[in-house]
Amino acid sequence: MDYEQLLKKARSELPEITAAKDRFEIPSVTGHIQGNKTIISNFNQIADALQRDPEHLLKFILTELATPGDLKATGLILGSKIPASRINEKIKKYVDLFVICPECKRPDTKLTKEGPVTFLKCLACGARHPLKTKL
Repeated sequence: MDYEQLLKKARSELPEITAAKDRFEIPSVTGHIQGNKTIISNFNQIADALQRDPEHLLKFILTELATPGDLKATGLILGSKIPASRINEKIKKYVDLFVICPECKRPDTKLTKEGPVTFLKCLACGARHPLKTKL
């Protein structure tokens, strides 16, 4: 067998590439509506997965949803009925603003405060971006 035939044979025996899976996934909210309140039971796990302070995420979510809320040991209690899809949208927006690096699009970032300015520092590529949104 020549090289070309061996190459074709090798390619035909390779397994098919299944859908590429990102190592970073934003967890979906888990919770329920109780009376006029929405209870998110996995709020702290979401903050942990994003490697952000739960208080920072909480402030953003409450501002975006324009609703009162309270962070308890059992989870986040929002003062109105809000569908999970809407909460997930706001968490995605938070990730785009405060987690994903604008340069390399990786989630390996941390927030650093220097004086009045907060920066998004990427641990993967070293980029630093000042954040325009104040919380």
